[in-house]
Amino acid sequence: MKQNITILGMTCEGCVSSVSKILMDGGSVKGVQIDLKTGNAALEVENPISLDQLRSVLPPKYTLSLDRENDLLQAKVESSKIKQLFPLFLIFAYLLAGTFLLQKNSFQRNDFMYNFMGLFFVVFSFFKFLDFKGFPEAFSMYDPLAKRIRWYGTLYPFIETILGLMFLLRWGLDWALVITLVILSTTTVGVINSLFNKNKINCACLGTALKLPMTEATLIENTIMMVMAVAMLFQQLS
Repeated sequence: MKQNITILGMTCEGCVSSVSKILMDGGSVKGVQIDLKTGNAALEVENPISLDQLRSVLPPKYTLSLDRENDLLQAKVESSKIKQLFPLFLIFAYLLAGTFLLQKNSFQRNDFMYNFMGLFFVVFSFFKFLDFKGFPEAFSMYDPLAKRIRWYGTLYPFIETILGLMFLLRWGLDWALVITLVILSTTTVGVINSLFNKNKINCACLGTALKLPMTEATLIENTIMMVMAVAMLFQQLS
C-alpha cells in the first residue's frame, strides 16, 4: 500500500538520496518516491507507519507531516493500537482492584506491592497456560534466554505461577524478588531490542490467546514490576 507524507528540510538531491536510504534501511518501507520541490514523499509500505516511527530514524532537521487523508489513516493506526492493547489495560485495572480489595481493612504499602506482584504473576501465567504448547515459540521471538534454551520457555509459565504464590503467601520473598529481577530484566532486554529494530511481532506476556502487539506498553509493564522488585529487595535487606 502507499502512504503519502510531506518531508520539509531537504535542500538538494543529496538530501533526497539520504532520506530515501534511511527510510529504506529501516525495513518497513519497501519503496520511496520524493519530490524535492514540494517535499511530497510516496512510501510503499506493507502496513501504515506512524510519524513518530519515521521521525525516530530521520535527522531532526527534517519536519514530517501528513495530508488529511493520511491524518485519518494515522488516527486509525493509533485507535487500532489502543484497541489491541485494551485487554492489557483492563487486566491491570482488575489487578489493581483485586490488590485493593485484599487490603480493604488496612492499607500497608509492602502488602500492597507483594499482593500486586503475586496477582500479576498468577494472572499472567494463567493466560500463558491457555496455549501452553504455542507459548514457548512466541516467547522465543524476543526473549534472549528463550531463544537459546527451548525448555526455558516451556517452564516460564510455571515459574510465574510459583513466583505469584511466593509473593501472595509471603514465602521466600528474597528469592522471589531476585528471580523476578533476573527473568524480567532478561525479557526487557529482548523487548527493547525488538522495539529498537521495529520488529512487528506479538507480545507473549498474555500468552498467544490474545494477539497483543509488541509496544512500549510491554516495556512499561516490565519496568514497573522491576522497580517494585528493587524497592522491596532493598527494604528486605535494610
